[in-house]
Amino acid sequence: MKQATRFLWVGLALTLCLPAAGAESATKEDPAHEELRALRRELTQAINGNDLEKLLALLDDDVVVTFMNAEVARTPKEVKAYYDRMMKGDHRIVDSFTTDPTVDELTHLYGDTGVAFGNSKDHFKLVDGRNFQIETRWTAALVKKQGKWKLAAFHASANIFDNPVLYIAAKRAAMWAGGIAALVALIIGFAAALFFKKRPRPA
Repeated sequence: MKQATRFLWVGLALTLCLPAAGAESATKEDPAHEELRALRRELTQAINGNDLEKLLALLDDDVVVTFMNAEVARTPKEVKAYYDRMMKGDHRIVDSFTTDPTVDELTHLYGDTGVAFGNSKDHFKLVDGRNFQIETRWTAALVKKQGKWKLAAFHASANIFDNPVLYIAAKRAAMWAGGIAALVALIIGFAAALFFKKRPRPA
């Protein structure tokens, strides 16, 4: 009886230690997630390395990108035109741009389509000397065609009430306002001095 009880406890212990049937398969990650991580790394390297050709190759032919300045580019050709205008030539605005994106959670998969979202630390160096970092929220749609994942849509946005661009603009506006106020005060003071100088003194 004691031996039977011992075997019963040993069997129960082994049962508790072993994973439940199907538990391993239930927690096994979809291989698509590792493929999507590779895509994110490639996109980040292309952007940070200013490798436009590599970036365009990772975009779907029908890609739609909404940039932080609310401009929209449709197709890789329009994305290239936007980058060329913003970062090349004598009239460019951006001198350099780097990004460090992170995802909030695993991409939501719907067959050969995925939706991802997260945040990024985007560093801008502008031609006019401004240098700042913006905390950005982003949403992306991914599609798998011919066995390869590509970016199908991307939307980036920043806090319109609290970001470095607004702070710099407000600081410059305050400096301009202060300068204009000082100039107006100087003109008024000069005019008043002339008025009292020309005013005849009482006999």
